Amino acid sequence: MQVADHDTAPGTAKELGAFLERRREQIAQRWADTALFRTVFTVSRDEAVEACKAVVDALADVARSGRLEDVEAPGFGTVRDQLGRMAAARARAGFTPVQIAGEVAGLREPVTSLLHAEFDDAADDERVTACTQALAVLTATLRLVIMETTVSAGEELIARQRQQLLEVATPVIKLWDGVVAVPLIGTLDSARSQVVMESLLEAIVDQRAAYAILDITGVPTVDSLVAQHLMKTVAAARLMGAECIVSGIRPAIAQTIVQLGIDLGSIITRAGLADALAYALTKQGIVVSARPVTEAGPR
Repeated sequence: MQVADHDTAPGTAKELGAFLERRREQIAQRWADTALFRTVFTVSRDEAVEACKAVVDALADVARSGRLEDVEAPGFGTVRDQLGRMAAARARAGFTPVQIAGEVAGLREPVTSLLHAEFDDAADDERVTACTQALAVLTATLRLVIMETTVSAGEELIARQRQQLLEVATPVIKLWDGVVAVPLIGTLDSARSQVVMESLLEAIVDQRAAYAILDITGVPTVDSLVAQHLMKTVAAARLMGAECIVSGIRPAIAQTIVQLGIDLGSIITRAGLADALAYALTKQGIVVSARPVTEAGPR
């Protein structure tokens, strides 16, 4: 992948690489005071300088290779590692990929100043112009690399947060010794159904549960896909040695299941969570009885 169609002479690219190597220390010192590095390395400026040197070395390698426009150039691997972590920190602070790319673009000016200062006495203006243009191409590619890295890191962060929300929204509760339950609330899709299955199976192992209750009282609708996920979860629980009970099937859902022709005959069902718990306790030999509630009054 290339950022543009530029013709940079190999000699010019190598000259730029040699310049970056010569001015490594000065560039690193100036970069350490830019927003991108200063706001990330807040404790030690020396640490920021060392990070800057690593980036300068990587860019020098890219320039010497002549692949100024190629985001897959080997030298950009180090750039992704160094600047990518800083860009991720800036993204967590609320900066957009475009804003971060703007900060990366700000790294060009200090290098350009040093470049012009070094070639100030050069009689060949074309040489200065060519190196400046090569630096502009390299910086543009650097911006693209960081934008790609930032967007990728943002997508990974969103995916992790989504997974965490799914896990939080699908708690597994220990109701009794050997009895666990998953109270489901909201819509079930493939991703959440998978989390339900994994969480329940892990709880069965951790709690050594003989009975697992899936309570769908809070599930608004059940279609064929949701029913299939429930049946797969029940089957998986059985393979783990636990008997699975589905509770909370409301009248409207029961009618939908019948109309869809879904056979839940092999699944134990109960009207509510309390009924499912009573069933599990009874199967374990625990007597469950309902005591009448009486009001205490004056004698």
